[in-house]
Amino acid sequence: SIKLLPNLLTFCPAPAQSAEIHTGAMFNKQTGFQSLMKDGGKHFSGVDETLIKNIEACKNLAQITKTSLGPYGMNKLIVNHLGQHFVTSDTNTMVTEMEVMHPAAKLIVMACKAQQQECGDATNLVVSFGGELLMRAEELLKEGIHAVDVLKGYELARNKTMEFIEPLKVWTCKDMRSTAELEKCVKTCIASKQLGFEAPLARLVAQACVQVMPSNPSKFEVDSVRVTKVQGGNPDSSFVVEGMAIARGPSGVETCKEKAKVAVYAAGIESQSTETKGTVLLENAEQLQNYTKGEEQRMDEFIKSLKDAGVDVVISGGSISEIAGHFLNKYKIMALKIMSKFELKRVCKTVGATAIIRTGPPLPEELGYVESIKVEEYASQKLTILKTRDAKIATIVLRSASPNVLDELERAIDNAVNVVRCVGRDPHFLPGAGATEIELAHQLQQFGATVPGLDQYAVLKFAEALEVVPKILAENSGHNHTDAITQLYSEHQLGKKNMGIDVESGSIVLDAAENNILDHAETKKWALRFTMDAVLTILQVDQIIMAKQAGGPKGPEGGARDAD
Repeated sequence: SIKLLPNLLTFCPAPAQSAEIHTGAMFNKQTGFQSLMKDGGKHFSGVDETLIKNIEACKNLAQITKTSLGPYGMNKLIVNHLGQHFVTSDTNTMVTEMEVMHPAAKLIVMACKAQQQECGDATNLVVSFGGELLMRAEELLKEGIHAVDVLKGYELARNKTMEFIEPLKVWTCKDMRSTAELEKCVKTCIASKQLGFEAPLARLVAQACVQVMPSNPSKFEVDSVRVTKVQGGNPDSSFVVEGMAIARGPSGVETCKEKAKVAVYAAGIESQSTETKGTVLLENAEQLQNYTKGEEQRMDEFIKSLKDAGVDVVISGGSISEIAGHFLNKYKIMALKIMSKFELKRVCKTVGATAIIRTGPPLPEELGYVESIKVEEYASQKLTILKTRDAKIATIVLRSASPNVLDELERAIDNAVNVVRCVGRDPHFLPGAGATEIELAHQLQQFGATVPGLDQYAVLKFAEALEVVPKILAENSGHNHTDAITQLYSEHQLGKKNMGIDVESGSIVLDAAENNILDHAETKKWALRFTMDAVLTILQVDQIIMAKQAGGPKGPEGGARDAD
């Protein structure tokens, strides 16, 4: 036993030493928060590292969109990741194509997209007002006020703003089937994008919307007003079609049909090929001549069955074979090819047909009807115009010299049609031209003076942030913004609640209600709600934790691997 003791003593320290090596490898690498994460993870905390940096990113985004607000807003030239060029003043297009990566700025972008989906207008207000609110919050944070007090003050100011908006309504759209009233609804919205073309474009939108207005205006669908763009001419020569205008000619020789039955084939008109490959051995000239006769005979029978069913127009969702085209011409049936399945769906809705996916004659209930279908030519562009009796779809044919201008006109019309949809749900309007914002700021300042505690500072800063709209309108139209804001406040203190910025004439202010400059009330409310949701979320962030991005090593600079 005495001899074994030294062996035991020398043997025991070995496991303790190896345990020390393992624990060292685990704990000596990193300390603090980094020890919880994989290598490459990032962590930021504190007001300076998180809140101020987040606010900075949102301010930069707002700085981009601010200059595009109002009738004299500037355009942005954006080249996206696919190399497409966009020349636009539409905020939703900007933030979508820019592909914003900063997580806090993305919250503002998401609020902007939510506004586009809900109302289709006032997206610039969301981004610009959100950036201004965060800038004012940054001033308070740097003065030592806690983020929680800013949050409380902003929430209080938002609730009060919603109360103050109600009495400011100046006009209500009473008849949704009146072209004149709808023109008044959408003119301001179009003027903010296309100043100078607001009258003709508002007239086109009003005509198109009245044609497809359902018996219950709250069920109006944006998709029922389509836009077809034709390059050449000027916007004043644009017009509305009761039905659809498709920017392509027919596939055959027939170009005009009146009071015609329509069959829509979703899969195309051609002989189906066999599933398996086969080999055909032709031994003489007679066999060669007879080879295609069977196919011709079957196609002849099929097209003749269409004629017997009374079909005058065939619309195909796929290709039309040469042999099918020959027999369609023989039986004087007009053929039209539409490759987009979404467009085909709209055609079915317009003519009242059912898309057929078999090759055979249509049943009577599957047929549609058009009053007239004819091909017209505008600036060497062929348009097939389908007119129906009780149109479920109206199409605005836009004319202009360049593709960029056409795209901008289309965006302005899209915004205007969305305003009509919103008016169907809530017909009330507020004075535009910054009059509503400056009146809300004026009332909030009076309310802020009565708020006790530190919340008062945030309420007053919220009121200051509302000045951003008249301030930008004044700057973009060439006025001195300080003079403009001062004059607006003096007018509003006298009780003139409808006074806003005059962007056209030399005078600084004008009565927005008298000049028919109107903003939709519910759209304005939604914009304030979405903005506040995004701003309050950003102000509640105190730490940013970023995991290491997934993905393998970068590929070679030349793209794919070479042949070797």
